[in-house]
Amino acid sequence: MLDLTADPIALTAALVDIPSESRHEALIADEIEAALRRQAPHFEVIRSGNAVLARTNLGRPSRVMLAGHTDTVPAADNLPSRLESGELWGCGTSDMKAGDAVFLHLAATVAEPTHDITLVMYDCEEIESSANGLGRIERDLPDWLQADVAILGEPSGGFIEAGCQGTLRVIIHTAGTRAHSARSWLGDNAIHKLSGVLQRLNAYGARQVDIDGCVYREGLSAVRIDGGIAGNVIPDSASVTVNFRFAPDRTPGQALAHVQELFADLDVRIEQTDVAAGALPGLTQPAAAALVAAAGGQVRAKYGWTDVARFAALGIPAVNYGPGDPNLAHKSDERVSIDAITATTDMLRRYLTS
Repeated sequence: MLDLTADPIALTAALVDIPSESRHEALIADEIEAALRRQAPHFEVIRSGNAVLARTNLGRPSRVMLAGHTDTVPAADNLPSRLESGELWGCGTSDMKAGDAVFLHLAATVAEPTHDITLVMYDCEEIESSANGLGRIERDLPDWLQADVAILGEPSGGFIEAGCQGTLRVIIHTAGTRAHSARSWLGDNAIHKLSGVLQRLNAYGARQVDIDGCVYREGLSAVRIDGGIAGNVIPDSASVTVNFRFAPDRTPGQALAHVQELFADLDVRIEQTDVAAGALPGLTQPAAAALVAAAGGQVRAKYGWTDVARFAALGIPAVNYGPGDPNLAHKSDERVSIDAITATTDMLRRYLTS
């Protein structure tokens, strides 16, 4: 049985030792639900599938949401957890059971917060977006996703990583004329036509955008090339897949328009295959500004896409803040510093009680 009042380091180990690969979170959800009902009587607790939600209703002037996913990628012979040289090792330690442990511990031990608190422990974050538990909660329980600021416990190395960049993928197609390579002058090589696209990408100067003191760095990169039929055939089609990571001051439509404009003078066809909007940091909002102050200004931009974008779409300023190292997420040697767990707990306790 989980002890939410225990040291968050021990609580992290206990959570890690409950296997919870995506779509198999029932056991950890059962344990979290039972522990909250038993040890956090000032919270209203409900269940949504394999997500557990809890909130206070103390009439405070602002509400803070603490959100964390309980699922992990498949274990890689890295269970159970082990403590070694000041680090806790095991599947999910960094991404993001250490963050979950901090949130659960604070829910059980902060009896008089200065903000009302909503706690969301959700399922299926590590797989396709359509399965994400936050989507189900948004559809079925929208009033539970109302807050003045949302803190997502994703690994951020102890920094507040605000907002997130958007991501756009397009396939840039070229067309030519097929011919035997022994008579190449009879054909029109579609692969050669990609040279203009690649030169444009190689020379591209990406923007750096400062929003609320966070500098977002855009990037436009070729991530895949396709073309060719046989070793003796001039290809009549080829393509390059391009990923645009764009700052959150651009909408998805503006991001696509920017890419289209960049290649407008080339003989290509552009096909959009995927897009996700970014999230503005919103750090000037009072509840978010107080969080930055509590963290001593340790704030930076989030370059990757995370679920903060879901909260931003609901009009809620959102940040990533967790003790894990994002560079260790999903690795077989995944681990988290125990000092980082303690520091994150202490900072959020100050924020929730000051």
